[in-house]
Amino acid sequence: MTEAEKATGPDDLQTAQDPAQLRDEIEQTREDLGSTVEALAAKADVKAQAKQRAEEGKQRAQQKVTEVRERVSNASADDAKEFAGQATAAAKQRPVPVAAVVLGIALLLIFLKRR
Repeated sequence: MTEAEKATGPDDLQTAQDPAQLRDEIEQTREDLGSTVEALAAKADVKAQAKQRAEEGKQRAQQKVTEVRERVSNASADDAKEFAGQATAAAKQRPVPVAAVVLGIALLLIFLKRR
């Protein structure tokens, strides 16, 4: 038995001798290798990945803006009163943070007036 027969087996050697089949196998291997190289290059391209993530984040933000606009446009006066009531109840439960926010807004307005 030759070295080629030991490595591939007698049946593989006979089928591998067909030039057309060898060409097809080589072409398939090249295509597989090309796909693998493209996948590896895409994984290694950090800049492109960052751009893609930024674009996805932008799309999610735009979607949220659209949802909020729809909620606001569909909100009624009763919804606004309910929200105001909830805000008042929260302010009564935690007066210190509310006072801090009001103080911050007041300071901001004073600063902006002086400019």
